Order: sequence, then C-alpha cells, then structure tokens
Amino acid sequence: MSALEIGIASFPALMVLIFLRVPIGLAMFLVGLLGLVLVTDGTQVAFARLKNETYTTFSSYSLTIVPMFLLMGHFATLGGMSTALFKAAEGWLGHRKGGIAMASIGACAGFGAICGSSLATAATMGRVALPELRQYGYAGGFSTATLAAGGTLGILIPPSVVLVIYAILTEQNIAKLFLAAFIPGIMAALGYVIAISVYVRLYPDSAGTRPPVPYAERFAALLQVWPVLLVFGLVVGGIYLGWFTPTEGAAVGALGTGVIAWLNGGLTRASLSESFLVTARSTAMIFFIVLGAAFYNGFLALTQVPQELSNFVVAQGYSPWVVLALILAFYLVFGCLMDSLSMILLTIPIFFPVISAMDFDLVSLAAMQADAAMEVLKAGVPEAMSAETLAGIKDAIASGAELTREQMKELGIRVTRGMANRAEAEHVAIWFGILVLIVVEVGLITPPVGMNLFIINAMDRTTRMADTYKAVMFFVGSDIVRVIILVAFPAITLFLLPG
Repeated sequence: MSALEIGIASFPALMVLIFLRVPIGLAMFLVGLLGLVLVTDGTQVAFARLKNETYTTFSSYSLTIVPMFLLMGHFATLGGMSTALFKAAEGWLGHRKGGIAMASIGACAGFGAICGSSLATAATMGRVALPELRQYGYAGGFSTATLAAGGTLGILIPPSVVLVIYAILTEQNIAKLFLAAFIPGIMAALGYVIAISVYVRLYPDSAGTRPPVPYAERFAALLQVWPVLLVFGLVVGGIYLGWFTPTEGAAVGALGTGVIAWLNGGLTRASLSESFLVTARSTAMIFFIVLGAAFYNGFLALTQVPQELSNFVVAQGYSPWVVLALILAFYLVFGCLMDSLSMILLTIPIFFPVISAMDFDLVSLAAMQADAAMEVLKAGVPEAMSAETLAGIKDAIASGAELTREQMKELGIRVTRGMANRAEAEHVAIWFGILVLIVVEVGLITPPVGMNLFIINAMDRTTRMADTYKAVMFFVGSDIVRVIILVAFPAITLFLLPG
C-alpha cells in the first residue's frame, strides 16, 4: 500500500476503535503510531516522533490557558457566582410565562463567560436551577432540555477552551477568536429565549409562574453579580486593552475568582485541594487527547491525505458554499456521537486545508483600499493632491473600483493584493472556527447521544429521556437557524474584528 492509501485506511480503523469505546485520545495515538510504522517501514521514525511530539505538545505555552480557565470555572462555582447569576435573572424574568427557564439561559450565558466549558456549565447550572424549575411546575423534559441547551453557551461565549484549541491548531489569534464569538454567543442566548417563548405558547401546561419579586429585591440580586462582571471585565477587557496576553488573562481570572470564592467562604483548604485535583484530572484528559491528535495528524500530514483531499475538492470545481455546507452537515451528524474537543482535534487538520483553499470573497481589495483612503481624507486632503485626482479617488470609492497605484501614492497608502489575501485567509479561518464551534455545540444537545442531555438527565431521574429529546428539538431548531444566518452573513461574526 502507498502512504496515501494507508492514510485513507486509517479513518475506518479509527472509527472502529472509537465505537469499541476505546478513549479517543488513545485511539488516535495508536492509529497514528501504527500508521507511522507502516509508512516508514520500521519503528525508528515512529519512536523518535513519539519523543519529540510529546515534548513539543506539552511545552506549548498557549496550552497553559486550558487549566487556568478550568480552575477559574471551579472557583466561580465555589464562590456562589452561578447561584447569584440565576437569582438575579430569575428576579427579573421569573414571573413571566417560561421566565424561570429564560433566567436559566441568562445565568448559563453569564456563567459561560467565566467558565469556558460546556459540560461544566450544564452541570453547575443544573444543580442551581433544576430545584426552582421543579418547584414552579415546569415539565421535566422542558426543564432538562433548557439546561442542556444553556450549557452549550459555555463553549461559545468567551472565554472558551475549545476555541483556544482551535486557535492553536490553525495558528490563529486567540483574542480575535474570542472577539468574533461575542455576537454569535449573544445570538445563541436570544435564540434560546425565543425557543422557550414558542414552546410555552404551544405547550402552556409545561411551565408554571411565580409571584413577581419586588423591585428592591431585584436590584439587590442584581448587585450580587458584581463579581462575575468584575472577573469578566478584567479578563476580557485586559486582553483587548493589551494589559496581558490571553494566557496571562486566564491566570488573572483564576486568581480573581479564587479570591472572591475565599471572601465568600466557599474556598477552604479542602475545597482548594479538590479544585486543583479536579482541574488536574480534566487537564490531563484534554492534554492526552491533544497528544493523540497531534500524533495522528502528524501521521496524516506525512501521508499527504489533507493536501490531496484539498486538491481533489478544488479540482472538482465545487462552490465554496456547497463545500462549507457539507462540512457543517458532517459536524452536525458526528457531533452527536463525539464530544466537541475530540471532534475539533480529529477533523480540523483535515477540513481546514480544504476551507483555506476556497475563495469565499470575504475581503475585497477595493474595500480595504477605500477604508485606508477614507482615513486619510478624514484627516484632510493632502495639499499636493489636485482636484482631478481627488475626484477620481472619490469616484473609485463610490463605484467600488480598485484604486490605481498613482492614486494610492498620492494618498500615501499601500494596500496590496497580498495584504487582501492574508486578511481573507484570517477572516475565513476565524469565521469557519465560529461556525464549527456552533455546529459541534449543537451536537451536544442533538438526540440520541448529546452529552449535555445525559448530564442533565442524570440529575433528574424522574424525567424520561424521550421527554427531553422532544423539548430539546426546539433549541436545536434555533441553533440551525443561527448557523444559516451566520453562513449567509459572515459580517455578523467578523463585525467586531479590528480592521
């Protein structure tokens, strides 16, 4: 067999191991190791790569952000931030039809902003919100579906562990990815609120109501969420103001939530030790999956499978939008069977080269030149510029035409095709990353094996899984509408990125 054939054959072999319940990190590692032995006709290269890959992977400075964000989430829970968020949202929304479910979504969004993990958000908010939902007569399936869907906000609203891994895999700027996720994250929360509103109108008996809370109590509850706002503002604001890098920001966030948890009495010597142990276990699991993926993807690169696949797709002349739609559909299906991190690590090295080879025309050279020209003209027309040249520049901007070299020289700007291509590549990578994150997130709540559904249902043994499946499809529908909107209008995702 040729190296390419061995690489292609590795996919079914990997799927067999995964469906045999072999841990995915170990499965990728074993297939990659055996593949290297077969491709290189010996064990020397494979064992040498094992030594080098292990060191290279675990010595990555960027990966230190992962345990910091995980620890920040644990400290936030100990500090009572999840409860404060839910009580504040419940005070303002709880008296409405479906209001407690809406409050759960709002609290999940707030907690996701300081947690970064979908499963942790779902589990934490499930413990806080489920008793309230039961108390006020919410149907079991509706309650569990709401919390499972709300948990997915943990990996979309920055900071996000999965986005960090995507950034490392595709060599993108972590801060820009966090920025691009803001509007889609807000859209997700609003979409879930709309889904709840539709559900309670179709099934009025599925949700009870609670008495309105006096405004004094509402504002008092709102004041209790200041630690969340403080930590989020410090971490995210500090990153974008240039005070520290994303990794340093994660460490600052972990320290800040730890101090708040200690002041609130939730952080003791025993709980601190437990937080470190839980973080270490979660980090070890993630790092081993990262190592397995690095080993397997190194083997794939040697066989040239990603490059050949990219060349094949481009040669077929398919529309970039058709290719993107097929990839997203693949994620929707397989996201039901695998966790989000594993999906990202396994597929991005294969699909990203394909998407990178496509021309989505997200960045226009003429638009970049127009933006640069307008900045110059805002400051005043250069004295040496003739009225005829100025008129020509304005005509080009108005018509969307590219500026000539002479016109750019008169303006004192330099915007080249290469600069536009680099901007296009970055924008496509960021936009694709957000889309992938969303469809992988949908897989966490899509029957029959959405992981968040099982986590929440395990907390409510009285609710049938079939009831959860029925209710969660309203949230899945909201997610699919959001994906369609973000695919059709990439500017929504890229709006906040610095020009």
